[in-house]
Amino acid sequence: MFTGLIQTIGKIQRQGNGLEVQVREGFPSLKIGDSIAVDGVCLTASVLTKAGFLADVSEETFSRTTLGEKANQHGLVNLEPALRLSDRLGGHLVGGHVDGLGEIVEVKSMQNSWHLETRLYEPDFGKYICKKGSIALNGISLTIAGSSYEGDLFWMSVIPHTWEATTLKYLKAGEKVNLEFDLMAKYAESLMIKNTQNVKELMNSKNETITEEWLNKQGWY
Repeated sequence: MFTGLIQTIGKIQRQGNGLEVQVREGFPSLKIGDSIAVDGVCLTASVLTKAGFLADVSEETFSRTTLGEKANQHGLVNLEPALRLSDRLGGHLVGGHVDGLGEIVEVKSMQNSWHLETRLYEPDFGKYICKKGSIALNGISLTIAGSSYEGDLFWMSVIPHTWEATTLKYLKAGEKVNLEFDLMAKYAESLMIKNTQNVKELMNSKNETITEEWLNKQGWY
């Protein structure tokens, strides 16, 4: 589990079937088996090197994230160590499991911030987008400032500290980014779907219809 608060920037390249991650100074010391979010993707350190660590990466991860493309270009990535139970939750709960990709539409410098606009590659994920909601973009915890009605297009206001401390400052229009949507929203959706299915099954088994009286009996006042 992570918070989306980036601690440093690293560089990645292909190493066999996995990745070599070069870590800058100031990152916490690592040991084999540690979890590290690399551009929002939870990876496990399998081998420690002088420059950082090696991590095995599955075909699924390469196909659903930007890591493969970035590794081919020796690209820069955001790095965050796993959350400890004693840590402050300064961002939001991030699982390190990328849901899908987005595309940067616009990067614009404002007076006291940067305007970052993104479009979803898979519009169905728009249901998780809401104003003032949280999202992890390349592992960075950001707050959604606004969105289209469908949620497939959304934008964020990035403060100077976040801009300078992460790879956001290198983003350009047309570039792909990793997106992880709010964990709580996904859990809430799953519970609602299962509860709805259970109610339908119960109604069908008893050949009942939903009425005000039936709702009262079930505890819905």
